[in-house]
Amino acid sequence: MRESVQAEVLMSFLVSEELAFRVPVELRYEAEDPYAVRMTFHLPGDAPVTWAFGRDLLLGGLLGPSGEGDVHIAPTGPDGQSDIGIRLQVCGDRALFLVSVAPMVAFLDRTDRLVPLGQERSYGDFEGDLDRALTGILAG
Repeated sequence: MRESVQAEVLMSFLVSEELAFRVPVELRYEAEDPYAVRMTFHLPGDAPVTWAFGRDLLLGGLLGPSGEGDVHIAPTGPDGQSDIGIRLQVCGDRALFLVSVAPMVAFLDRTDRLVPLGQERSYGDFEGDLDRALTGILAG
């Protein structure tokens, strides 16, 4: 049986300074892949889009700016504690989402009860996944 944690949150998708709308986002964490969090964004008129990134990146983004490359997460607002911003980037295109801190903390708390932070290596099959990936690259 696959052990996982799921939640759905509403995020504000900031299209521009004048336009934002709320979108449902599914959060998913699986013990078989203990380092990753997946977010599936349900944008109106488009197929759902899933992003996967490190659980530690999401946790770090609750406390201060976190991330390099395509995913950046940071507290926003005057107090820096009520919302976090999640910026996703692909080939120069950027999307910015805002979400309340509370549901993200609750989700991360549930992931920690499933796989405690710092004990990820005891879960999943990191070595096996790496061997399969390297075999596929060498065979291809």
